[in-house]
Amino acid sequence: MGVVAEKWTMSRAWILIVVIFLSANAGLCLRDEIVEAASPVPVVLWHGMGDSCCFSFSLGKIKEILESEIPGVYVNSIRIGNDAVEDVENSYLGNINEQVGQVCKQLSQDAMLQNGYNAIGFSQGAQFLRAVAQRCPHPPMLNLISLGGQHQGVFGLPRCADSSRICNYMRRMLHHGAYLWYIQELVVQASYWHDPLNEDEYRKKNIFLADINNENVINMDYKNNLQKLQSFVLVKFENDTMVDPAESEWFGFYKPGQAEEVQELQQSKLYQEDRLGLRAMELDGKIHYLSLPTDHLQFTDYLSIVLILSPPIFHFFSIFAEC
Repeated sequence: MGVVAEKWTMSRAWILIVVIFLSANAGLCLRDEIVEAASPVPVVLWHGMGDSCCFSFSLGKIKEILESEIPGVYVNSIRIGNDAVEDVENSYLGNINEQVGQVCKQLSQDAMLQNGYNAIGFSQGAQFLRAVAQRCPHPPMLNLISLGGQHQGVFGLPRCADSSRICNYMRRMLHHGAYLWYIQELVVQASYWHDPLNEDEYRKKNIFLADINNENVINMDYKNNLQKLQSFVLVKFENDTMVDPAESEWFGFYKPGQAEEVQELQQSKLYQEDRLGLRAMELDGKIHYLSLPTDHLQFTDYLSIVLILSPPIFHFFSIFAEC
């Protein structure tokens, strides 16, 4: 996969299941207007670390399949930079707050998205899209699928392909000091580095994750905007060797002060104080927890995927039918 650090495979069967989810809301209400089935809701994709918007073996293929399976759908696969090479580089290097701001501007200027869109985030792209939902409510994000997103951050260096010079540079920078101001500004992965042994330093010096998780102050705009989502789907990979801890994909994390015992979202201050509105969303049936018995972003077992995803898919049909 060359510069692509996140090795993953995508079966057509799994894509079709996602297509069912996306097709289900083709007739839902947006801004009090009925969108006919002939005009499917647009889709926005944000790729993960070491990937690009348009590689033919990753999101480029996903975009192609979505367009094939949902006639007339508009798909915006986010690119940061002038080409695929810059897009890959920017998935490692840069200020993520500035990148989120750039994406918000891109989406606000996209005439095809003005009535709303569905979003799918791949790995780190998932928490970045959540930041978009919280910070930039126009155009409105309707539903968000998080595939292996690290919503409580990571406390472990991601593996790199042997040939990925830029990925290995990122690892060295994180090892050097993730909370040094210039590394926070320079290394994308530092923006969601969460050290449970130094929670105070994390909250004080992290420039991104601590903010979008309302760890220091409760930003009511963030909370209210996130709760506008009609559904928030969190997909966890049970055998994930990329994300440490994997429970972060469901908003869980290590208990403060140690890095062995993991607590679920429901045990956390974030949930118990409902600092982000997740508890209210869960009570409203908006959050859906799905899991796959595979490694990071690998979807190869058709049967297990169908068994895991089918019940929520039927639930989505009932949600969207209420309009």
